[in-house]
Amino acid sequence: MNTSDFITLLAEHQGKSLLFEYAPGMLVGTNYHITEVKHITVDAVDCGAGTDAWKETVIQLWESPSELGKPDYMSAYKALGILKKVETMKAYEMDASVKIEYGNAMFHTAQLHVNDFEIKEGQLIVKLAVQPTDCKAKETCGVPENAVTEANSCAPGSGCC
Repeated sequence: MNTSDFITLLAEHQGKSLLFEYAPGMLVGTNYHITEVKHITVDAVDCGAGTDAWKETVIQLWESPSELGKPDYMSAYKALGILKKVETMKAYEMDASVKIEYGNAMFHTAQLHVNDFEIKEGQLIVKLAVQPTDCKAKETCGVPENAVTEANSCAPGSGCC
């Protein structure tokens, strides 16, 4: 999901509680806060010497220990207000993919992709997922598209990895 779609989703569901599902059946606690919004520019070189660049919007969530047991989730309205305030300070790249950065004692901190959403009983549930790493230079490296590679499959000097 890109930044524009995420902001539009919040705007369309302002009256709903905003929940984040970071793994199937696992929700970020009601005590979460949006603690940072990052405007990221990635300038990358892959293992086949290919270059690429893209932008991301990373929204960081943090669970406040002093608010454990808080009864209500943040509303989509409040989250939208935070994102709009950020926009007055630093403009969004609206085509940038949006990621949610989150971690807790039981789940490693990760930048999670917005995979889907669900509307249920006055709630907007944003479903997050880890996107596995991948080799972008499969053709250069001679790796079949759906192959699972072994650790020694990219030999030194082969032009791969």
